[in-house]
Amino acid sequence: MTITLLYAGLLSLWLLVLSVRVIAIRSQGISLGDGGNPVLLRRIRAHGNFAEYVPMILVMIGFLEISHFSALWIHLLGGTLVVSRLLHGYALSFNESFKFGRIGGTALTLTLLGVCGFLCIYQALVTH
Repeated sequence: MTITLLYAGLLSLWLLVLSVRVIAIRSQGISLGDGGNPVLLRRIRAHGNFAEYVPMILVMIGFLEISHFSALWIHLLGGTLVVSRLLHGYALSFNESFKFGRIGGTALTLTLLGVCGFLCIYQALVTH
């Protein structure tokens, strides 16, 4: 499962960046919630959105790799996940006006969620 490990490692570094950005504002005295701070709210949502989607998609990519799905497809799925999360995370955590990043990142992530789901079903039916 070395391909999925690569993408899990890359994504963990991005999660670290998003986490540090939340902590940086929290260290100014907002220990819980967003304290009405719109910048903190955006950073919390960038971090939270990552945590909501990435684990499930990575699990599906890993299952596909374990089931000997095409390595090219595994790289395509993993690379798309990295790009989608970079776009979305940057748009929410670093920039208020990068609408393409937010919309594009969301669209790619949701497409990837669906594609991975269908590929997992396909792979389960074909290999059973």
